[in-house]
Amino acid sequence: MGTRMKSARHKVLHAIAGKPMLRHLMDSLASLGPARTVVVVGALREQVEAEVSSRGEVVVQSPQLGTGHAVGQAQAALADFDGKVLVLYGDAPLVPAATMARLLDALTDDVAVAVLGFRPADPGAYGRIIAQGGHIAKMVEYKDASAQERAETLCNSGLMAVRAADLFALLARVTNNNAAGEYYLPDVVGLALADGRTCTVIETHADEVAGANSRAELAQLEAIFQRRRRAELMAAGVSMQAPETVFLCADTDIAADVEIEPFVVFGKGVTIASGTRIRAHSHIEGATIGADCEIGPFARLRPGTVLGAGVKIGNFVETKNAAFGTGAKASHLSYLGDASIGAAANIGAGTITCNYDGFFKYRTQIGTGAFIGSNSALVAPVTIGDGAIVAAGSTITRDVAGDALALARGAHTEKPGWALRFRAAAAAKKDRR
Repeated sequence: MGTRMKSARHKVLHAIAGKPMLRHLMDSLASLGPARTVVVVGALREQVEAEVSSRGEVVVQSPQLGTGHAVGQAQAALADFDGKVLVLYGDAPLVPAATMARLLDALTDDVAVAVLGFRPADPGAYGRIIAQGGHIAKMVEYKDASAQERAETLCNSGLMAVRAADLFALLARVTNNNAAGEYYLPDVVGLALADGRTCTVIETHADEVAGANSRAELAQLEAIFQRRRRAELMAAGVSMQAPETVFLCADTDIAADVEIEPFVVFGKGVTIASGTRIRAHSHIEGATIGADCEIGPFARLRPGTVLGAGVKIGNFVETKNAAFGTGAKASHLSYLGDASIGAAANIGAGTITCNYDGFFKYRTQIGTGAFIGSNSALVAPVTIGDGAIVAAGSTITRDVAGDALALARGAHTEKPGWALRFRAAAAAKKDRR
C-alpha cells in the first residue's frame, strides 16, 4: 500500500534521479536478457501497469496476503518455464545487474535456494541468516530469534533465486500460521532445509538492497544513487570540484574531460561532449552540448537546447528550444527561446527573443556572424541575416538583411542646463515646505 509515502502515486513509481524506482530495477534486469519478466501488482495497479507496458507481463495479487502469496501469483505466467526465477522488490531499485547475475550463478545444480544477504550498520529488526561458509543453516525472523541469533549481523534482503519447479512446489507448502496471517516468501528456505536440501547465501553491500517505504528513505536512495553515479563518471574521466554538490539524472551522459564546478543540477535528457566546462550554479535539462563549450555560471539550459562546439552561454542566460552554431556566444543576461543562432554570432547582454504572443510560439533566426547589441528585443517571427548588426537597445520587428545595420530606437534629445535648473527649483520647493 505504501501508506508511509503519503502519496496518491504508487510507491514504486516515485523517482530517483528522475526515473521511477521500478524502471531502475527493470532496466538493470533487462541487461541480463531475462526470458520472462513478471510484475506482481496490487494496490494502485493501473499506475504500475501503465509503467510496465511492454516491459513485462503483469499479474495481480488481490487480496495482498504476504510476499510468498505475491510470488505465487506468477505461477500461471511461468507455467511452461523451467529456468531460474529471480525474485526482486520494486521498492529496492538499486540492485546492480552484476549482483543479480551473482545471485543467479549461486543457484548451482545442488542448491535449492540462493539468498542475497547483507550486513547493515544497524541490523535492527531484519530477519537473520545463520550460515557457515555460505551454506544456510537457518533463517529466522527477528521477533522469533534467540539472543544468540539476534547477535548475528548477516541479514536477509528478501531477494532470492529459485528454479521455477522448486519455487512453486515450496510455496504450495508455505502456511500463514503467524501473527500477521500472511504467507512469507523466506519460509521456502526453511522448507527446503527440512527436505535435506542445500540453500546458500551470497553477500552484498547494504546500499545495493536499500529500500524506500517513506519520503525520508526515498531521499536516502537518491543519495546512494548520486554517490554511485558521480563515482562512475569521475572514474570515466569527468572532473567534479565538489562532487557532493552535483546532482545527476539517471540518463545524464557526460564524456571524459568535462569539468563540472560546484552546485550544478542536471535534469533529464542531457548529453555533454568532451572538453566542456559547466560552471557553478547552472541548471541543465533536455540539452545537447557540444565539445569545448563553456556554460555558466548561473546559466539555465532548458529542453530543446542544442549547442555546437565552442559555444559560450554565460551568467544568467536562459535558453529553450534553441540551436547555437559553432562558436556562438551569449555571455550575459539574455533569454533565447525558439531560436536558431548561427556560428560565431554574438548575442549582447540583455537580448530577448520575444517568442510568444500569448497564444502561439514563433521562431527567431540569427545568421552566421551576426552581432546583436545589448538590450535588444527581437520580436519573432524574425530573421537577422548573416553578418548583420543590430544596434544596442533596438526592438526589431522586421527581417534584417545580411551585413546590414538595424537601428530601431527613439532619437536622442538633449536639453542643455535642464538638470541644473530642475535641481534648483526642486530644492527651493522643498525648503518652502
